Amino acid sequence: MNDTIAAIATAHGVASISIIRLSGPEAASIARRIAPGATLTPRTAELRDLLDAGGTLIDRGLVLYFQAPRSFTGEEVVEFQAHGGLVVAEQILQSALHHGARPAEPGEFSKRAFLHGKIDLSEAEAIARLIEAKSVDAARILARQLKGELGRFVEEIREALLRAMAHAEVLIDYAEEELPGELMAELGVQLNALEHRLQNLVESSRRRRGLLEGFRVAIVGKPNVGKSSLLNALLSYERAIVTEVAGTTRDTIEEQVRIGSHIVRLIDTAGIRETEDRVERIGVERSLHSLGEADIVIALFDASRPWDEEDTVILERIRAVAGDKELIVALNKSDLPRRLEEEPLAEFSPLAISARHDFRPLLEALEKRLDALAGEDELMLASARQIEAVERCAEEISRAHEPLERGELELFSYHLREAIGAIGSLTHPFESEQILDRMFGEFCLGK
Repeated sequence: MNDTIAAIATAHGVASISIIRLSGPEAASIARRIAPGATLTPRTAELRDLLDAGGTLIDRGLVLYFQAPRSFTGEEVVEFQAHGGLVVAEQILQSALHHGARPAEPGEFSKRAFLHGKIDLSEAEAIARLIEAKSVDAARILARQLKGELGRFVEEIREALLRAMAHAEVLIDYAEEELPGELMAELGVQLNALEHRLQNLVESSRRRRGLLEGFRVAIVGKPNVGKSSLLNALLSYERAIVTEVAGTTRDTIEEQVRIGSHIVRLIDTAGIRETEDRVERIGVERSLHSLGEADIVIALFDASRPWDEEDTVILERIRAVAGDKELIVALNKSDLPRRLEEEPLAEFSPLAISARHDFRPLLEALEKRLDALAGEDELMLASARQIEAVERCAEEISRAHEPLERGELELFSYHLREAIGAIGSLTHPFESEQILDRMFGEFCLGK
């Protein structure tokens, strides 16, 4: 990290301001060549002429200097704030490269901040995800990680494991003597509590993953019950083709919409029924897959038609997932004369709606379910990597129980060391440079 990197830190396009960022040992000297006369007083904005490699005026903008180590990366950092537009920003960047900087790799500023101890890995991941946040809920969770909430949790778990391992190491030194049963039992109770806490965090994070990615809401039912009409109504435009012909929708249609404070990925599925049509059969298979992947299932029945075998098939399908999914059952076309028997659906307290005229009861129920899934302001793991690390820690704690009960303290300590390594990888992993490059390479350019 002896070189100086440069990148445009704002998105391409027309805007009022573009930011070009430098970081590294030569950042200040390069900045003085681009902005002659700049005093570079730390954390003070200066209005200066910004020049290209040949000394020609590019723009007149602000120069801000952040002295090491009091900067985002922990290095010398200079930012130029020029008028927005790709041409101006690109000219300033090219001037910086001419004077000795090199183009930054994606995520390299954050990587340098991590390697200089300015942020831990959980905070770096929160930065990357916060940039892409699509909902208020996601921004709230990631902002808490950015303030170090996950880091504090990791340190708490790590300290508890270190204390348990320290007890074990002391007991190993007295292996010739009888091991104190009370201490062994207390260690077991403490580990059980830690394991339970970690498992709860994993389960909660998986259940609430829709806060970051968008909750998946699948609309299912037999053909021609109004699934596509409901999708169009929720989206407020004609996204799906609607006809009186059963089986018009032959593939899943997925769109995003905001409901309350939540981003929702609505999935309109093909009607579920037995069919000889090869294409429709593929659509039905995809509908069943969407049913399994959804966070919330809206099961739609046609209130204007008598109960039939196809309704029975849908009822069996939703009963099979009722324990694992949030389920909303709705009787559509309630503005028409009622012909459907409600008794088979009584256990689900079905809502009477009309996709064409009044679907507010369903919308209100959906928002309540989304709020319930969001849960309280509690800790949440924001990536698959974090979930995997916590799972690995819980597994190693679980493996430690048996050697503890048998008095095999060396093996017990081994599993605790593995658990400490797993939980520590959330914030300060002992990874190779190649692995860190791959992780930070997923960040956007300029961050």
